[in-house]
Amino acid sequence: MRIGIVTESVPEETRVAATPATVGQLAKLGYDIAVESGAGARSSFPDEAYIAAGAEMVSAGQAWDCDIVLKVDAPTDSEIARLRAGSTIAGLLSPAQRPELLDTLAAQSVTALAMDAVPRISRAQSLDVLSSMTNIAGYRAVIEAAHEFGRFFTGQVTAAGKVPPAKVLVAGAGVAGLAAVGAASRLGAIVRATDSRPEVAEQVESVGGTYLPVEVAERMDSADGYAKATSEAYDRRAAELYTEQAREVDIIITTALIPGRAAPRLITAADIAVMRPGSVVVDMAAAQGGNVEGTVPGRKIVTDNGVTIIGYTDLAGRLPAQASQLYGTNLVNLMKLLTPGQDGLLVLDLEDPVQRGITVTHSGEKLWPPPPVQVSATPQAAPAAVAAPEPEQASTALGTRAKYALGVVGVAVLFAIIALAPAPLPQHFTVLMLAIVIGYYVIGKVHHALHTPLMSVTNAISGIIIVGAMLQLATDNVAIRVLAFAAVLVASINVFGGFAVTRRMLGMFSKG
Repeated sequence: MRIGIVTESVPEETRVAATPATVGQLAKLGYDIAVESGAGARSSFPDEAYIAAGAEMVSAGQAWDCDIVLKVDAPTDSEIARLRAGSTIAGLLSPAQRPELLDTLAAQSVTALAMDAVPRISRAQSLDVLSSMTNIAGYRAVIEAAHEFGRFFTGQVTAAGKVPPAKVLVAGAGVAGLAAVGAASRLGAIVRATDSRPEVAEQVESVGGTYLPVEVAERMDSADGYAKATSEAYDRRAAELYTEQAREVDIIITTALIPGRAAPRLITAADIAVMRPGSVVVDMAAAQGGNVEGTVPGRKIVTDNGVTIIGYTDLAGRLPAQASQLYGTNLVNLMKLLTPGQDGLLVLDLEDPVQRGITVTHSGEKLWPPPPVQVSATPQAAPAAVAAPEPEQASTALGTRAKYALGVVGVAVLFAIIALAPAPLPQHFTVLMLAIVIGYYVIGKVHHALHTPLMSVTNAISGIIIVGAMLQLATDNVAIRVLAFAAVLVASINVFGGFAVTRRMLGMFSKG
């Protein structure tokens, strides 16, 4: 089968669906790759690079006539008309917001795969375009804010005076929010973040931010991995928090989105009015209506009190080469899933929840919305009573009795050896058995985080073994000397190897 990479028709779109690197990966799956001439020009990928990667440069009509068409933005009606019936197209289709697009694709008998509808489950992470793009957008949002802010992010003490660090508030700690927190923190700002899910507090702190909780008697669990609508109580308390922070911070970055709905309003005009002149607000949800009152999608405005509100909708596209590479990698992972034989033949399995979740039209039918995919569950209530023991419980009880029986047999064998063996073997054997028992229970209770320093301790014990074995090397008995040499060799390997592993593991936590 033949894959076509087309030029994006939206003038502001700088990304391309495949880079020369990902073209090579698609070719390894058995596909023939046709790239429209000039498709990668806005991302700084010349036609020569695609040819070197094994692609054929073709006209627009030839690219759209392929069995599979890969692109970034949703196709226009005129572009859909160029698709062959029975062909497949993959891109950012926004199926929840554009039902008319799905009607047009279904009427053309096209199989449409929405890359922005990937289920939020572990095995689909490599296809998650939204995470890839919002990660870039979160980073770029900080860069845009720093450019407009016009002052240092980090605090400094100079001969000319002290410069305080910038204070940044990030509303929403999803992928975009965490990327923004990390970028702002690395620039030296004081970063605070808030989110409706308290479990993200540790993630915020891990990238250098401080988590601000919105304390209400409500859990904000989500069953599909995406954000969900909040309650009135939460919204009321969050509004108070945003107003408090607007008086203090220099920069606000909002990232809140709910799939299939308009972006929730977080920052009001009253909040903007209390911010200091020169402050910056970046509304990353501008394309879906905006989290900030007064946002103009695609534009930057300055309010009467000197606050800059950025509503750019192409933040990921402002890093086109990197964004295209990540997007192209997501598509490569999709094609690997759809090409189980790596023979250049696309096989769509609608029984697979991942493939079913992204398939929005197929064989002239609309398949949106897909069946829900449960990715998290609230804790289940414990059963009131257990009527009878399960077979597994019986086997567990049997296993316990067997352990006790083996213990009794072991003790009997130990006493028999002590009673019958010549001196000093009973004494040595008793010490060995006690060391095994004590070592098992001591090491078994050690926390996993302490295994590395414990390795160093066991290496020290091996050092004692080496000393004792070396003393035995002077013995006249050949068997004892051979055993002593083997003990020195094995214990030395344990000492040097253990310390080498320990050093390498601890080096992972050392800066620089």
